[in-house]
Amino acid sequence: MNKPILLRPSGKDYLWGGQRLNNEFEKGINMFPLAETWECSTHPDGPSYAVGGEFNNQELSKIIKEHPYFLGSKHEGLDELPILIKFIDAKSDLSVQVHPTDEYAMENENGQLGKTEMWYVLDATKDAKLIYGFNHDCDENMIRSSIENGTLINHLQQVNIKKDDLFFIEAGTVHAIGEGTLVAEIQENSNLTYRLYDYDRIDKDGSKRPLHIEKALKAANLKSSKEPKQPLRVLNYKRGVASELLCRCKYFEVYRMIVNTERRQIVKYKTDEMSFRVLLCVNGCGNIKFKNEDINIFKGDCIFFPADSEEVSIHGQIQFLEVRG
Repeated sequence: MNKPILLRPSGKDYLWGGQRLNNEFEKGINMFPLAETWECSTHPDGPSYAVGGEFNNQELSKIIKEHPYFLGSKHEGLDELPILIKFIDAKSDLSVQVHPTDEYAMENENGQLGKTEMWYVLDATKDAKLIYGFNHDCDENMIRSSIENGTLINHLQQVNIKKDDLFFIEAGTVHAIGEGTLVAEIQENSNLTYRLYDYDRIDKDGSKRPLHIEKALKAANLKSSKEPKQPLRVLNYKRGVASELLCRCKYFEVYRMIVNTERRQIVKYKTDEMSFRVLLCVNGCGNIKFKNEDINIFKGDCIFFPADSEEVSIHGQIQFLEVRG
């Protein structure tokens, strides 16, 4: 039977990042700022690595290429993860950007995937906001002109956010995470981002980061966007564990899972042969036991469960995001 794999992420030092991922999640990555950690990734721009066990220090991409059945029968024929999971610490505003659809990316980016994503807000300051689409119908000339004269923000829909909110960002939606926000992001396995506007910021090399205005305009939905509403969420309780569906789309399913074994010794957990699963610890700590091995779990840890993993026992007071491919 397959065993769970604790992962170590790659980090990104984008200029808008902070240090919360080191200070609060103890990532131990020597970057300042530390904007993102790619927790479960087979993407060459930011691979994850196994910690301990038979695959210790190997890239997850190598492990899956050698054991493609880890992905499950649903993903037969693939030899890399179809998803990518990140933590994002936005000390400052991210650029106003858009991701292409699969169809656009296939045609214009050498067969790469597009990028639909979901954000789960782990923390947010009192006045934190995000940008989600446009507040009225726009056209390409209007957007080009507003970028040139610095008034693009007037056309964008700004949404107040708070801890525990979730947002589904479909490919083609112009968006940006605002300052003071800490999020977990689940997305397609892609690193295609087209920047529309970056506030004329200067990077560590003294240069403005490149914009991709023409590609962004071709990929973006320029129509007015409905204000995103928080979906109805229902917690389902069993002894020692509660869960709720956060998001379901054709690329992934995401659940919030709350384990509390204070009055119950353990909670059992197992995957099936259909698909891998990933547990991302967003709060608390505990322990995962399987046969004669165990993994201590802390806030910020990420565990990859191959399809048809052996049953494990989870003990502790832990909140996970459970991602199913």
